Amino acid sequence: MTFSAQLRELTAPTWNAAVGHRFVDEIWRGEIDGDVLATYLVQDHQFVDAFLALMGAAVASADRAEARVVHARQLGIIAGPENDFFARALDTLDVPLTDRTYPELREPTSGFIALMDTARTSADYPSCLAVLLVAEWLYLDWATRADTELPEEPLQHEWIALHTGPAFTAWVDFLRDEFDRVTEDLDNGHREQVQELFVRAVDLELAFFEASYT
Repeated sequence: MTFSAQLRELTAPTWNAAVGHRFVDEIWRGEIDGDVLATYLVQDHQFVDAFLALMGAAVASADRAEARVVHARQLGIIAGPENDFFARALDTLDVPLTDRTYPELREPTSGFIALMDTARTSADYPSCLAVLLVAEWLYLDWATRADTELPEEPLQHEWIALHTGPAFTAWVDFLRDEFDRVTEDLDNGHREQVQELFVRAVDLELAFFEASYT
């Protein structure tokens, strides 16, 4: 079993709770309360800068040139289409500029930013991949439902669509392959460090969904 599969199995209770969370069920029905969606998107928007920095660290620390190119191309997508979505969505939800720019950060938001910063400042490629992989793989998981049509509500439809489809699936597959490749020969101490980052990221993903309702 690959290391990514082992960690997915290790975190299964928390991972599955996130993928099957009330938020996910409601977004698939296009029925999330506007205040809940606004809270979620305002908080999620705070990740963009730290996430871009983490992706930049992956570009810098990758051990193969071809991997750098893949990371760099995906970084451009986050800085482009996904970042543009936040601006349009928060406009649509009438979120004041100050609230979207300087909100009070919920505990899971602060925790995830700190985790991304920890991975970034480590300048360690496996550590960067651990956090990136959870953030992207878990979202692909909840945004992929066979034989289920996307909701008609535009914002909720687009947020799901941003995290599914062939291109996003290929990106997550790349992250898994890279993660499994570079962690295969790590010593026990380094491997435990990477595992801790992965597990912490999964815990924060669930907590982040929960925080949207408080």
